[in-house]
Amino acid sequence: MDINQRIKAVEDEIKNTKYNKATQHHIGKLKAKMAILRETAEKRSSGGGGVGFGVKRSGHATVVLLGLPSVGKSTLLNRLTNASSEVGTYDFTTLDVIPGMMEYKGVKIQVLDLPGVIGGASQGKGRGREVLSIVRGADLVLIISDVRRPNDYDVMKNELYNVGVRLDESPPKVYIKKRSLGGVNLTSTTPLKRINLETVRGILNIYGIHNADIVLHEDLSEDRFIDAVSGNRTYIPSVLVLNKADLMKEEHEVKLGREYVRISADKDENFDELKERIFEKLDMIRVYLKPQGGEADLNEPLIMRKGSTVGVLCDNLHKDFRRKFKYAIIFGASVKYQNQRKGLSHILKDKDIVTIIKDK
Repeated sequence: MDINQRIKAVEDEIKNTKYNKATQHHIGKLKAKMAILRETAEKRSSGGGGVGFGVKRSGHATVVLLGLPSVGKSTLLNRLTNASSEVGTYDFTTLDVIPGMMEYKGVKIQVLDLPGVIGGASQGKGRGREVLSIVRGADLVLIISDVRRPNDYDVMKNELYNVGVRLDESPPKVYIKKRSLGGVNLTSTTPLKRINLETVRGILNIYGIHNADIVLHEDLSEDRFIDAVSGNRTYIPSVLVLNKADLMKEEHEVKLGREYVRISADKDENFDELKERIFEKLDMIRVYLKPQGGEADLNEPLIMRKGSTVGVLCDNLHKDFRRKFKYAIIFGASVKYQNQRKGLSHILKDKDIVTIIKDK
């Protein structure tokens, strides 16, 4: 029995086991076994590499286009960037990763057109594991679907889940400290309704952990606890893009229970909204530098992650800026009044203008 067959056997046992308090412990152990098998399968497949799949990161952020074959990813790439990706009316036109660069509001965003992914990709179909592994290095995933088949999104999300990529989730709030003795000690800062000590111990045993201090800061499922124990999950935001909107009347809204952007890549429709959504999801801010006694450079912003501090700004400029730092003078939305003095821990906001004052 090969590894994919073993994964399928565990999946079938989970499906055929009725979930209740009596079986929770057993199902938790099965899910842990399946997670380990999937990790092993991914490691084996990534060892072989793939011609044309090595793409050097560039720009301030990387966005990947993911979808079934022939959903319009190549046309979308060409509309968003200056890339020249082959466009055809047949499946699997894109056989390698095609990069392009999108510039928006001063931010340079690398966009990668990935080969089409089919159901079963996480089990290796259509070089699927190689393609999905590229997503791990992205800052944002655009899942492209035909507006007439919006539920293709679920296929893509499931395939990514199977290779350890979690879309639109935050990492589990779990503290794990392994020890040499003492068994498993479980404490929680919140009431637990979804998991219990027996299930926690069973999952840890599958991973070979028999002594540990566990602190749970959320009421989490066994799946999220397994993610915490594994420690190698990737958490990435996503945007669902419904292409070929020109084939459906505007009043026929798609009801998915999640946000999406409707576009027509062929007719170049609604790309302003899509670019703005990409910018928002990347959580970038633009910070303008103003030398003491001079004018602010409003043409070349420093691109930073939302939540960055003055200290991070100093580190990005030069190591001497933090060492010799006295204070920052800030003009913008992050201060109560303009040209206010702030320290290294002050959190910056988009379009702030900053002057760093240093000791001589």
